[in-house]
Amino acid sequence: MATINLENIKKIYPNGYEAVHDISLSIAEGEFMVLVGPSGCGKTTLLRMVAGLEDISHGSLKIGEKVVNEVSPKDRDIAMVFQNYALYPHMTVAENIGFALKLKKLPKEEIGNKVRAAAELLGLTEWLDRKPRELSGGQRQRVAMGRAIVREPSVLLMDEPLSNLDAKLRVKMRSEVLKIQRQLGVATMYVTHDQTEAMTMGDRVAVLNSGNLLQCDTPQNLYDYPIDQFVASFIGSPAINLYQAELTQGAKGLILAGELIDLPDSVLVSHPILESYASKQITVGIRPEDLSLADELETNAVGAVVEIVEALGSELIVHFTIKANSITVEGAIEEAETIMESKGAGVARIEPRAIVKAGDNVRLKPNSTAFHFFDSVTGIAIY
Repeated sequence: MATINLENIKKIYPNGYEAVHDISLSIAEGEFMVLVGPSGCGKTTLLRMVAGLEDISHGSLKIGEKVVNEVSPKDRDIAMVFQNYALYPHMTVAENIGFALKLKKLPKEEIGNKVRAAAELLGLTEWLDRKPRELSGGQRQRVAMGRAIVREPSVLLMDEPLSNLDAKLRVKMRSEVLKIQRQLGVATMYVTHDQTEAMTMGDRVAVLNSGNLLQCDTPQNLYDYPIDQFVASFIGSPAINLYQAELTQGAKGLILAGELIDLPDSVLVSHPILESYASKQITVGIRPEDLSLADELETNAVGAVVEIVEALGSELIVHFTIKANSITVEGAIEEAETIMESKGAGVARIEPRAIVKAGDNVRLKPNSTAFHFFDSVTGIAIY
């Protein structure tokens, strides 16, 4: 087993484009590290540098105690699982799984034993004589996993391996991939653009944007303590609501959509520098689950117009607008093309049997103890 250590890694292409900016990251033995971010953020480029498929322009890459910048991919003791499976269509499942071992000229009996062991781990034993075209998408993905793990690598790299599967199968395969990785106990880098996948699978998650590593932490810490507006917006589904607001004098309250929301003392204790923003504009972040329906005359609530209601059985997803400017962060939400202000759009998750429909005028009560605060100029979190 081995660790992976990236120190000040950069990737600069011949045309001068810098795809990865000075990234340092360490992955422990047995750790499942997820790289997540929007398309073009540099996560796959970073993975390919670890694999040796892209040259490193600057910095040091260690696998175990060995610097491998100049080591060829085949000598790095890694295995990689690709998005498109990359199976040989003319070979059986057994032949696909054992192909790398055959290239190493291992004895036929040893190859057979290793292939059968991998197939048993992956639930492929009864499919060993089938061709890839006879398999489902999930089975093909297991074969690709089998081809990787049969080599008993020190490091496992996965590049969006579940993205070609349908939604239901993708959920099932998440747990299967994790189970296999736990049994192998190898350091793993897993690339995805799906933040739900990242949150449910990673021991830690590294959030990338525009070639920069913004934050690396446990999924819960990323959700509870995002470093900036991008991370706050990217992590969480539905996405966090971001609004322009103004702190009152003494930072004891917040003016949002023309309404006063009191801030309890505990908020100032947990956000000590918030007082320096008193009487100033800031950005406030409210998670959808931290909004609830309020009575018509209730204070510490804001008026809203219901636009759409999605009934999911276990909850209602309520899309609404309020009289405040909402902030959308470039790349953090797929539909967003720029950092922009819009007229108060937001989302709330409320209990499933609430009586609410499109067109209703309602009042929404935010849980002020769970507010996230951001500098309105830099977008950096205020703690």
